[in-house]
Amino acid sequence: MAYKSNKSVYKYLKDIKEERGAGFLVLLDPDRSSRDKIVDYAVQCSKAGVDALLVGTSLLMENGFSDYVETVRSAVDIPVIIFPGEKAQVTEKADAILFLSLLSGRNPELLIGEQVKSAPLIKTIGLEAISTAYLLIESGRITSVEFMSNTKPIPSDKPEIVVAHAMAAEMLGMKLIYLEAGSGAARSVPDEMIRAVVSSVDIPLIVGGGIRDAETVAAKIAAGASFVVVGNHLENITNQAELKLFVDAAHKK
Repeated sequence: MAYKSNKSVYKYLKDIKEERGAGFLVLLDPDRSSRDKIVDYAVQCSKAGVDALLVGTSLLMENGFSDYVETVRSAVDIPVIIFPGEKAQVTEKADAILFLSLLSGRNPELLIGEQVKSAPLIKTIGLEAISTAYLLIESGRITSVEFMSNTKPIPSDKPEIVVAHAMAAEMLGMKLIYLEAGSGAARSVPDEMIRAVVSSVDIPLIVGGGIRDAETVAAKIAAGASFVVVGNHLENITNQAELKLFVDAAHKK
């Protein structure tokens, strides 16, 4: 099936924000869902109105990332976007890649090192790269991304620090800002922090981590998030009946 459009994925995302008020994205972790089960879930996401699927993980434990992405992409007609944890998570089978720079940390490999290693491959295969400032926010526990990145998150009660990073990202020409509480976070990104960032920059804002109900999705959107991402909570098959509630909470129009 696959996403088919003359517009770029970035333009598609911006149009979603304009037409629906905001968007809802689901994160698929290849280490948590096998290829034989992921198709049904991906189709369920598409039918429920999920705007795009992110695929990636902090620590890739299994081979076959490219095949996994291709399997997902062939099952849906919405964009499948790589949310990479490392260079190994680059494949031409996706529609685009969030070209992340972990601006909240000071680990040079994740600020620019992995990007330099990945750029020639991304250019060669013609994969759309969406430059994204990735900002890790303290969430009450050590998350996988914090541990694997060897960086400290920005304190959740210091919105001015996040705002300064977001401003720098916009001035550097980045297209998206992603505030991340982390997989399985105890707390989501504070609404006050979201409002502070949105009032300071003009590029779209993605918020993810620690979101477990539709009411929280609605709160993040009301605070100004352009897109909300949910992964862990909806990976649990018993929670997947809530998909439509999450989508409707994100779409304000």
